[in-house]
Amino acid sequence: MSRHTVRWLATGALLAGTLDISYAIVFYSLRNHAPASRILQSVATGLLGRASFQGGAATAALGLCLHFLIATLITLVFYFAAQRIGFLTRHTVVSGILYGIGVYLVMNYVVIPLSAIHRFLPFDPVVAMTGILVHMFFIGIPIAWSVRKALARG
Repeated sequence: MSRHTVRWLATGALLAGTLDISYAIVFYSLRNHAPASRILQSVATGLLGRASFQGGAATAALGLCLHFLIATLITLVFYFAAQRIGFLTRHTVVSGILYGIGVYLVMNYVVIPLSAIHRFLPFDPVVAMTGILVHMFFIGIPIAWSVRKALARG
């Protein structure tokens, strides 16, 4: 993998991860008055379960690292798929939106239930709608755009 490719994939993962966690912190701060550390600890619950809320700054940092690891992995999945499916880079906006919806569904209906949380999160229409929109426009499109750039000459 060339430096050009790595640079663009890292850009996509960092952009998607930053936009997503920023949304989560602002949304849950306004909606539930939750501090940023609690949002980050909630990410760590996927690995540690409810014990993550007792870990202070260490589990908040773990949550942030896990969040960006997931952003990197979903960027790599799109990259490897785009190497084989030309549509994904020819139609960046459409493929990014569809990928974002797919990521939302996989995270909420596969990853979270199989994690240390061991359950589906309760359905809330506002959370679901904002979550889907964020996955479409803050995650899917930035990843599709960065992968298009990565494959342009890499």
